[in-house]
Amino acid sequence: MQKHDLEWHKKDMADEIQEYEEANGFVARWSELSDIVYTYTRGKWSGHNELIFPLSKRHFLFGSLYMFPKYTLRWSFFVTAGKSAGAEKTIREVRNPSKIFKLDDIAERYGVNRDDFREVCRKLLRFWPLLK
Repeated sequence: MQKHDLEWHKKDMADEIQEYEEANGFVARWSELSDIVYTYTRGKWSGHNELIFPLSKRHFLFGSLYMFPKYTLRWSFFVTAGKSAGAEKTIREVRNPSKIFKLDDIAERYGVNRDDFREVCRKLLRFWPLLK
């Protein structure tokens, strides 16, 4: 996973907080909370120890409980999609597969035909409804 500077992580965190605040419904808010936890832990992993989690420890715990299965499912989804689309390298991503622009970015980075990759992901999402 690519590492970024502290300002990139702060902006990413601010974007995730805004999405959390705009989310409606328990599951949507919980999902967005898990994205905040992921963004925070990614910043820490990148070596930015001065990064501060913007919510309470309770929020961190609840976000973590959702984050691990969510990102594990996404990771396995893209490994499967990559193999099905004929990717030469294993696709290791945890992005939202229901967002077309993210699929296009992944296809480009891994040298997979964009239209084929979109179609494979569309078909797989029928069997992976929790990722929508």
